[in-house]
Amino acid sequence: MIKTVHNKTTLVLTLLLVIAFSCSAKKKITKDATSSQKVNIEVHSIAFYNLENLFDTINNENNDEEFLPNGAMKWGAMKYKAKLKNMSYAISKIGTDVSPAGPAILGVSEIENRGVLEDLVKQPSIADRAYQIVHYDSPDRRGVDVGLLYNPRYFTVTNSKSYRLHTADTAFLTRDQLMVSGYLMGEKIHVIVNHWPSRSGGEERSRPKRNAAAGLTRSIVDSLFRVDPRAKIIVMGDLNDDPFNESCATILGAKKNAEDVKPGELYNVFWKTLEKGSGSLAYNDQWNLFDQIILSNELVNGDKTKVRFWKSEIFYRDFLIQQEGKYKGTPLRTHAGGVWLNGYSDHLPTIVYLVKELKK
Repeated sequence: MIKTVHNKTTLVLTLLLVIAFSCSAKKKITKDATSSQKVNIEVHSIAFYNLENLFDTINNENNDEEFLPNGAMKWGAMKYKAKLKNMSYAISKIGTDVSPAGPAILGVSEIENRGVLEDLVKQPSIADRAYQIVHYDSPDRRGVDVGLLYNPRYFTVTNSKSYRLHTADTAFLTRDQLMVSGYLMGEKIHVIVNHWPSRSGGEERSRPKRNAAAGLTRSIVDSLFRVDPRAKIIVMGDLNDDPFNESCATILGAKKNAEDVKPGELYNVFWKTLEKGSGSLAYNDQWNLFDQIILSNELVNGDKTKVRFWKSEIFYRDFLIQQEGKYKGTPLRTHAGGVWLNGYSDHLPTIVYLVKELKK
């Protein structure tokens, strides 16, 4: 049985700042009892979620045969509608106890095409957010892509680009990496959404492919730094590796300790979370933390009056978790062993919260 370690969200900022929550993205923050000074803070959640095989029921020009009405998963309209309802409900709850408006930016993976995202954002539980979509088709052999949803009330997109991974194995096809730039809280932010190659065939055998993916991500990061050495960059995704693995720690260069991160470097906010026993997916009776969010130095150690990192969270809620049976305590997925569970995903969402002081 997997032991779950979950740290409940705390509503305390550094310097004993206490948040008085309202129903908007803007929060009023009051300092400790020794001071009557009040500071207005805006808080937004930025999240990533592997939606686990969000396929439609149409036979498209990709490898989607498993997820068709006559396929192995018997993926018909009823299951598809249930999947959309479940995933949209989960998204409607992500981060709302801290930022009631929900994620301003949500990176997603394992989606078949733009159409499934269009169906997703129309679901009643999130339709009022009017999420917009950034998506490019990938050549992945399983027919899945990454994408980005954003709330246009809080994030304005100015540019996007899809990057393809090329390896020595020309027959190998995987997900493209998505870079989206825009303005959040009046400042330019760059988000890179990933779904690195899987561990199919074993971790060691498949490692070179993830290392190559990490090298591509690093090259995107470096290209942004060349334009702006103080660029605010968010790398997110299902990396199919843990924070301490070579791809993340060495090639991407995402560090464990914020104080060790220098200009031009990256901080892995979830490394210490995994060391404490929490993860975003479970395999072979242990937790892994493949669903990572990694930040550039400027978001972690930069100007305190600008947009900056506050805290992170694995979105662990009971409704996302198997409550009985062999896999009790692990993410409640859509299928297990060929049986339809009408669940959510085999991954849990991950979140970072960004804050900024508002001028009076």
